[in-house]
Order: sequence, then C-alpha cells, then structure tokens
Amino acid sequence: MRRNLTQSTNTHCAAFTLVETIVVVALFSILSLAIANSIHALYRYNAYTFAQAYQVQNARTGVQALVRDMREMTFADNGAFPLVQMDTHQIAFYSDIDRDDSVEYVEYELISASTLEKRIYNATGSPPVYDTVTPDQTFTLSEYVQNYLQDIDTFTYYDGNGEVLASSSDLTNVRYIEARLIINIDPTRDPGEYMLRSSAALRNVKENL
Repeated sequence: MRRNLTQSTNTHCAAFTLVETIVVVALFSILSLAIANSIHALYRYNAYTFAQAYQVQNARTGVQALVRDMREMTFADNGAFPLVQMDTHQIAFYSDIDRDDSVEYVEYELISASTLEKRIYNATGSPPVYDTVTPDQTFTLSEYVQNYLQDIDTFTYYDGNGEVLASSSDLTNVRYIEARLIINIDPTRDPGEYMLRSSAALRNVKENL
C-alpha cells in the first residue's frame, strides 16, 4: 500500500509541474510580445518626431533667410531697381544682406525640383558692376521641397493694392512678396507634408520711389 501511494503522489507532482511550466511559457510569450510592441511603437514615435522636426527646420531655414533678405531689398550700388526677376520658383533682387557699405545681388531658386538654393554676387569695381555668371557664395537652404510636384508657387507677387502680379512687365509695381515652402522628406511615410508660409513688404522700395 505504501508503494502505490508513493507512486501516485509522484505522478501528481509531475503533472502539476508540467501545467505550471506551460503557464509560465505562455505568460513569458505574452510579456515578450508586449515589450516588443512597445519598443516598436517607441521607435516609430521617435522616427515620426525626428522627421517632423527635420521638416520644420528645413522649411524655416529657407523661408526665414528669404524673408530677411527681401526686407533689406534696396536699389543696387549702380542704381538698378531692387527687384530683378519675379518667377514662380525663382526670385532675384538687390539687397544689403550683411548691412555693410555695399549692396549684394541675391538669387533664390528652387533647383532640381526639390532644393531651395541661395546665390550671392558682390559688386566690384568703380563704378560698381555685378558679375552674375559665377556666384561668390552658394547655399543650400531647404531640401525635399514639394512645390514643383504639387504645382504650388514658391513665390507670389502683389502690388500696393494687394492684387497678384504675374508678368515681368509688372516688376516695378511689386510691393509685397509671399513665399511658401512645402516640405516632405518621405511622401510614403508619416508625418506627411509640412507647409510654411511667410511674406515681406518691400519697405526700401517704397522709400525710394
């Protein structure tokens, strides 16, 4: 009788240990899956935040530089009118961007359909001459610009009454310029596109006309 009782007890203990092991394995699997999902979500959130911040910075760098230079737009050292070119994705003008004793010739252009570039030409000689063949300085301000792809104007020009001007024949009537950049570093993923819009009145043009 004792021998049979002992065998029965050992069998019961072995069966209980197996069930316990299965439960532990199941709990461990569930916990591991939850941790993995949490880590994946964290990486996605960080990637989203980084992409969003990068897009905002890309847009701000270009628009802030542009608006700052446009506000300093003025007549050239040789007396030429401040605004030289007014296209939907390119603008050229004279501006004292570094506030020294000489006015620079500045170009902003959306090149390669997605990059906003700034080019600076300094006046030389007496009387002053602007050689616009080779820039003295070139800067890449914003990348991943979507304006071309979405057929959205980068630059819009207005007269003193707020009417939109589209012809180069209206160049001397421009008194207000609006700039917008649409940035999207990866159109197939979040956070989607970011648009920054700003504007500048040509205050020095008003004073000199």
